[in-house]
Amino acid sequence: MHRGQDADLDLVICDGASRTFLRGTVRVPAVRPTSCTVVPGMRVALTGPSGSGKSTLLHLLAGLETPTAGTVSWPGLGGPPQGRPGVVGLVFQGPSLVPALDVVENVTLPLLLAGADAVDAVSWAHEALDRLDIGGLARKLPEEISGGQAQRVAIARVLASAPRLILADEPTGQLDHATGERVLTVLLETADELDAALVVTTHDEQVARRLALRWRMADGVLATEEIS
Repeated sequence: MHRGQDADLDLVICDGASRTFLRGTVRVPAVRPTSCTVVPGMRVALTGPSGSGKSTLLHLLAGLETPTAGTVSWPGLGGPPQGRPGVVGLVFQGPSLVPALDVVENVTLPLLLAGADAVDAVSWAHEALDRLDIGGLARKLPEEISGGQAQRVAIARVLASAPRLILADEPTGQLDHATGERVLTVLLETADELDAALVVTTHDEQVARRLALRWRMADGVLATEEIS
């Protein structure tokens, strides 16, 4: 686990990384050769139309996808994050809770897998749930809560693990405006506390404007710009 860990190195480096998928016999490029670096404290809005490669790039940064060409490395994270819960916090766009576990157990599970003390894990889980205004759902099963509430639980699960890199795929997409604003505020505050990098894919211009750097995807091609 990375609570309190100091890291001055770049967290992720993509060097000409690309990802191509096969559809039948046709090769479809999702991310074309891309070079980018994520450093501690970075705040990125990753925007672009559906199908432009945003989620695939996020998965490359998380180590969930292997580049077809080029490389992805994680010098500031001590190597690839696979099999090391809590190194990278990934908020998926779709449902990701374990149906048989209640809310607090869902949040606690990655902490226990990362070797946390059980008492500490439960405490961190409740703290994360409270910050997202869903502490009252702690003993509910996923089937007993709404889709928007489930998304907030998934975000709490990431925040509780105190990762060095937070990757969020449309984290406000299922939420009303006020709740989405609150969730983004919590993500930003937590990233500040941890000196973690935060990369958020979004179609919401108001969300994008709250992050300091804009990465735009179009047909698998990445471009970056400062947000004024």
